[in-house]
Amino acid sequence: MTLAQWLTEHPRRYTGLLITLTLVLLMSCLVCITFGAAPVPLNRVMDILMFKLFGASENPPLWTAGQETIVWLIRTPRVLLGVLAGAGLALIGSVLQAATRNPLADPHLLGATSGATLGAVIVVMHVGEVLGTLTLPLAAFVGSLVSLCLVLWLASHKGRLDSQRLLLGGVAVSFVMMAIANLSLFLGDHRASSSVLFWMLGGLGLARWELLVVPLITVLSGWVLLQGLGRSLNALMGGDQTATSLGLQVRNVRLLVFLIASLMTGVLVALCGSIGFVGLMVPHIARRLVGSEHRRLLPVATLLGALLMIWVDVVSRTLIAPEDLPIGIATALLGGLFFIFMMKRG
Repeated sequence: MTLAQWLTEHPRRYTGLLITLTLVLLMSCLVCITFGAAPVPLNRVMDILMFKLFGASENPPLWTAGQETIVWLIRTPRVLLGVLAGAGLALIGSVLQAATRNPLADPHLLGATSGATLGAVIVVMHVGEVLGTLTLPLAAFVGSLVSLCLVLWLASHKGRLDSQRLLLGGVAVSFVMMAIANLSLFLGDHRASSSVLFWMLGGLGLARWELLVVPLITVLSGWVLLQGLGRSLNALMGGDQTATSLGLQVRNVRLLVFLIASLMTGVLVALCGSIGFVGLMVPHIARRLVGSEHRRLLPVATLLGALLMIWVDVVSRTLIAPEDLPIGIATALLGGLFFIFMMKRG
């Protein structure tokens, strides 16, 4: 009996796994706030959070104004953005792998991240926020959707999705999108290029309380919609003919999945930059735990993605402190090693 079979044999075991992962995530969030160029003890972090959330504190407070600023205004929003980004990317990877029937499908490998990056770079370097704060997420969404549609068009052969063409098309579109983004950087204002380049490499440094609302709504809405498509995703895993015989409108479901994935990718890239391979690694780990039934898989993948992201961010901001290592570099290294491992396993 495999681990996935044992965990899903009885509903209580699966529920226990979800509760355990949730508690580990909550504790990890608290612990991750303590790390940084200026470490803050865990008990002080909890005191500050209790004071900010419930108004409960020592009188007078036992922490400095600097510690309060670091914990509440810098690290807590950063950790929460990491939770949303990791959960969202893992969710996107899980559903793209089902919709395309390709275990290597990922928003990064399929060009969605590169397309979103291109859209955002064009806005930052050349257009400006003509639609206010919605300009950047909207441009990233359009870029992501265009990339995924191009990949889907390239991968379609005689009315069917070809797994090899899908991956090759994703790599090709990704290269083209990044080339155009780099050209846009080269032709744009060089004073802004350095900050945009750091953002392109991925990071959570832009996290602010007021910026968390849009990704929170997007990720939660996306999770609810995709969770409701669990049965359809299960059918797609069996192939288009099988899904059609079960009465599924394959084209419509796949288009809906791509729209949701593009929207989530666009919003996350607009805030976090290009962070790759989280959507590749986490779904495979989740399947090892609970199998491929998507109504069980998606909640577990969401929690695991959040855990992975916040701990990778801790490494990124402490490895060369006080400088921040772009988180996209760390996830690319992990993802590349995981990709090699997958290839060697066949």
